[in-house]
Amino acid sequence: MDLLESAWGLAVSGLVCGIFIGAVARHNHFCTLNALERHWYAADSRGLRAWVLAATVAMITTQLLMATNIAPAQDNFYLNTPLHLPSAIFGGILFGFGMALVGTCGFGALVRLGGGSLRSLIIVFAIGIAALAMQRGLFGTWRVALQSKYSIDFSWAGSQSIGDIASALTNLPLHYPIALIAASTALFWVFKSAEFRSSARHVWSGLAIGLAVTFGWLVTSRFQATLFEPVQLESTSFVMPNGEFIMQLVANTGAVPDYGIGMIVGVVLGAYLASKFSGNIRWEACDSAPELARHLFGAVLMGAGGVLALGCTIGQGVSAMSMMAVSAPIVFVCILIGAKMGLSYILGDTPEFFKFN
Repeated sequence: MDLLESAWGLAVSGLVCGIFIGAVARHNHFCTLNALERHWYAADSRGLRAWVLAATVAMITTQLLMATNIAPAQDNFYLNTPLHLPSAIFGGILFGFGMALVGTCGFGALVRLGGGSLRSLIIVFAIGIAALAMQRGLFGTWRVALQSKYSIDFSWAGSQSIGDIASALTNLPLHYPIALIAASTALFWVFKSAEFRSSARHVWSGLAIGLAVTFGWLVTSRFQATLFEPVQLESTSFVMPNGEFIMQLVANTGAVPDYGIGMIVGVVLGAYLASKFSGNIRWEACDSAPELARHLFGAVLMGAGGVLALGCTIGQGVSAMSMMAVSAPIVFVCILIGAKMGLSYILGDTPEFFKFN
């Protein structure tokens, strides 16, 4: 059977892409929180510029593929759901704070797991369980009530895309001019740093992650056109797919693993292969009960916050940004705020009552 006509082909595509970005991230030390820490506290912006490059490359290539109808992925949940503004803000702050407590985001936890971190195994499962609880379980009713009461419907603009909103407000075709201006500005900032330009690993990791996000939109849109079963248009995200992976492990739903689940497995495998090849696999565990408590609490915040915000540093920050979704900059700024608060907590700028000791 042709791979494009098999539901398993979707999971295999995610697996392959996951292996690629897992290996890239492990080999080049691509980590959002580490990039922010070094930018804020070490005056080293190379990691942050690599992240911005990834988001910019994803936006440029995704918009090109959609404009030429090679990947008609406009009908995705980032663009076609109302903007749940309080949920996006609160979820982003929760995710950022949890990310700081854990020391990495969901993507980073999977990469570290591939390198031998048993702490990350706990983090990945805690993120998945918290995401399931917020999406479908105990806190699902509260989430729906919050989102349905406070939301902004952009159906009058055609979608939640910044370009479509601007075009509808001005009655001018501004979608692609805005994309061009945003991409040009971001690329100028990224490459104006000589230190970044001279760091091949940062440049190539940004390019690779950005293209991998575009690959996700391309693959899922193609499978949507060829499979009889419903296929969700999605790309790279690492919150709810963790929960879906857990469900596949513990319950026989009869559903074939989708692109996101394949991606989760692939990232771990790719990080393992990169670690094995370079000889730096190190088995790690939590050193103390307070450290374990901090990691568990942070992972729960990331899982719950990621569902409320409809994405994580990669899901909203890169995948949704590639779609020019208005939620992307809002959520990412809130993640930055939460991360800064969490790092301040880690550094001791919080009352003793809130510390895990």
